[in-house]
Amino acid sequence: MKFTSCLCLMLVLSVAGCGEPSVEVPPVSKNPSPEAVSSGQPAVAAVQSDSSANPVATEQPMEFEPLTAVVSTGSGAANSTSDGLGKQLSAEQRISVIMAKLKPLQVMLGSWRGTTRREYDGFKAVDGHEWIWDLRSRPGQPSLASASDKSPYLKQASLTWIPEASVFELTATDLNGAQRMFTGDYTDPVHEIVGSDDKLHRVFRLELTQTEQSAEQAGGERWQVSFAQQENNRYLLEVDKRRGTASFRRFDTVSTQREGTSFALSDSSYGEKECIISQGLGTISVSWNGRSFWVCCSGCKAAFEEDPETWIARAEKRKSE
Repeated sequence: MKFTSCLCLMLVLSVAGCGEPSVEVPPVSKNPSPEAVSSGQPAVAAVQSDSSANPVATEQPMEFEPLTAVVSTGSGAANSTSDGLGKQLSAEQRISVIMAKLKPLQVMLGSWRGTTRREYDGFKAVDGHEWIWDLRSRPGQPSLASASDKSPYLKQASLTWIPEASVFELTATDLNGAQRMFTGDYTDPVHEIVGSDDKLHRVFRLELTQTEQSAEQAGGERWQVSFAQQENNRYLLEVDKRRGTASFRRFDTVSTQREGTSFALSDSSYGEKECIISQGLGTISVSWNGRSFWVCCSGCKAAFEEDPETWIARAEKRKSE
């Protein structure tokens, strides 16, 4: 009798749809892989992607889009994205998040001279390069960009932050025109130490590993680069390489020294000399409608001159908060 009752109950449930087999849904990762994100997020428009085995850099005109074309003051779904933690960000908020994440790295702004330890044709390679804010190549993806005259590793470079994956992303082109994409984070976070000159010096180590997809496109060898900031006026560029599943091995170290004077470092306001865009130390004066402002580098100067009203409005909003 008990068996008959149970059988009847199972038939009733089956007819009602309760007996359908469940389908397992794989959990959604809160931290997507850097490769998955970076493959759809090129960091700089000035360097064109090429999926061939031996990419060759080509000269193409760079088109700049005004910031107002991509920055939305609203928070509609069409203009929003997530920050990697599920929080939805408007285009304006996303730009602010990226710039805030890059701000501690502003010690790299300025002109530098780098010398390799490895010899090329019997001589150490010496290059001159400059780091600036790039706010025009991709207005919705601010970056710190560098251009070098002779660097064998980073002839062109763009460093940015990807909120959706919570990783730094570096797009780099070497002297031979090969483009590589790297992602990573700090292995030694940004902090300040007192140097031999009794001044505060900002130090950190940012390690970035070439994505597997980028390594395949560049010929199979995988690179790893690290920016090891030693003091305000000196940093090391460490270059490691590997093939297959072997361990990374040091290939070269570039000792880099700042040309000229150091930028002052402080978390407090720089007063009237604060950069209207990055909030760093202003070194260049700009003007608009009879008013004078300060910017910290040629990149911020170009961005301000292209769209002064947007940057002035953002600065005034920041001061009122």
